Amino acid sequence: MKKIILTLGIALASCFVASAQKFAYVDTEYILGQIPEYKAAQAELDKVSVQWQKEIEAKYAEIDKMYKAYEAEQILLTEDMKKKREADIVAKEKEAKDLQKQRFGVDGELFKKRQELVKPIQDKVYNAVKAIAEKGGYSVIFDKAGDLTMLYANAKNDKSEDVLEQMGYKGGKSSTTTPKK
Repeated sequence: MKKIILTLGIALASCFVASAQKFAYVDTEYILGQIPEYKAAQAELDKVSVQWQKEIEAKYAEIDKMYKAYEAEQILLTEDMKKKREADIVAKEKEAKDLQKQRFGVDGELFKKRQELVKPIQDKVYNAVKAIAEKGGYSVIFDKAGDLTMLYANAKNDKSEDVLEQMGYKGGKSSTTTPKK
């Protein structure tokens, strides 16, 4: 009997605690899309990325040209000349792959450039979300734009506009924005 009462008491207490928690969500994809600095950073990253990609493609085109010339002249070359040409082609391929890794690899220049340009903006968004969570007494604020799957989301819990306002920006979600109370 005591176990049943204790179990029932714990269940009721957990229901009460769970109902006292406040949850909200934001759409960071939308928020970042409203920030001019983020758009400028993305444009700069895209420009640099395209430039570097063209540079790498030019190296691979040069390698292809070297290989075709080697194939065409192969029957006229001595064994030493063939080995030298093959070594040159392999060296150029390695050089191109190393450049590609240096620019686009896990800790490459593009990653570092993204950290330099985008991270400060992401930090501002995080700080605004944190301030809103603390001010509104929210237990959790989910990011709707990430890998989090939401089967249902009440629009009144979307705090994206509040994050933009906290950061000093004006959003534009007129159809889904709930008027401020």
